[in-house]
Amino acid sequence: MSTLSIPLTPELEKFVLDTVAESGLTKADVVRQAIKHYASELAVQRVLRAAQEPTLTGDLDELANLLD
Repeated sequence: MSTLSIPLTPELEKFVLDTVAESGLTKADVVRQAIKHYASELAVQRVLRAAQEPTLTGDLDELANLLD
């Protein structure tokens, strides 16, 4: 496991410290959970974007001819 040193704004530091006090988690656990949550949110956004992509149906040769 690697270690990162990340500067935090005073507001983010307060959030982490408050969360540690309320949850009993370590600072590292709070940050890890935040990163995991962010990664999940990005995955959901990618799926939603992909769902909006148009789909092609029909004969591939006919579709290729439309590109010419």
